[in-house]
Amino acid sequence: MKGKSISTIKLVTIATMAAIICVVTFFRFPLLGTKVHLANAMCLLAGLLLGGVPGGIAAGLGSGIYDVMYGYDIIQVGITFASKFLMAYVCYAIAFSGKREGKHHGCNVLACVVGALTYVGLYMLKTFIYQKFVYGYPMETAWVTMGSKLPGSLINAVAAMVVAPVLYTALRPALERSGFLNKLK
Repeated sequence: MKGKSISTIKLVTIATMAAIICVVTFFRFPLLGTKVHLANAMCLLAGLLLGGVPGGIAAGLGSGIYDVMYGYDIIQVGITFASKFLMAYVCYAIAFSGKREGKHHGCNVLACVVGALTYVGLYMLKTFIYQKFVYGYPMETAWVTMGSKLPGSLINAVAAMVVAPVLYTALRPALERSGFLNKLK
């Protein structure tokens, strides 16, 4: 039985996108009482450009490396990897469902909305589990903490929903003409 190997160009592209995601996470700017970054937009873009699994790996690795650099424990890094992976994967699955092939702008926007909201939901679930079961806080405290984190998460989600489809629409034609997207398949 012959195993399927990953091409060098795909591996380098995954690593490059992971590095971009990690670096973009460092750049934050204040907006409406929270810090906005475009890392989630880059995670969605990874799913659109690289595909479900490769884009998910890039999203998870880039965000996970950022968490490692900030000293988070291995469990939190794993949760970050899984939630960012799923965000990119869900985005890809919707944008490329049927015969769309990521070429229908409306579906791409919908894919980014659902992908970003998937991450927000997973982040809220993680917050609840940590507050209630890891830290042992009462239910009311868990809800208040979730409520305090939700606005910032939604602001970042909206930024990702706007930026990712615009970048994808701008980059895809050039990457197709160059033949680069075909090399990633």
